[in-house]
Amino acid sequence: MTTSKSDMLVVTTDGVPGREISEVLGLVRGSTVRAKHLGTDIVAALRNLVGGEVREYAALMAGAREQSIDRMIDEAYQLGADAVVATRVQTSMIQQGASEVLVYGTAVRLA
Repeated sequence: MTTSKSDMLVVTTDGVPGREISEVLGLVRGSTVRAKHLGTDIVAALRNLVGGEVREYAALMAGAREQSIDRMIDEAYQLGADAVVATRVQTSMIQQGASEVLVYGTAVRLA
């Protein structure tokens, strides 16, 4: 039974509790690179003066994570997976002002 993209299980554990893995399909990943905007930098610099969360950067990174997860799910779906296990999220700075968000895991079919 192939799962729809919206029903794909994505977990950080090595398995899905209560379900058996019947087939390992392989590594799947999704990534995006996002650069900050000059206007965001100005607002962030002002917010830095008074302290608190820099909501503009938080929103930028949240969007990057979601896009990376969606891309990983698309790859798993193409393989016919029901779930992605052992999911991990990694970030790295590409250059000053630009970061990559990488999400990866193992695509599996469940019994």
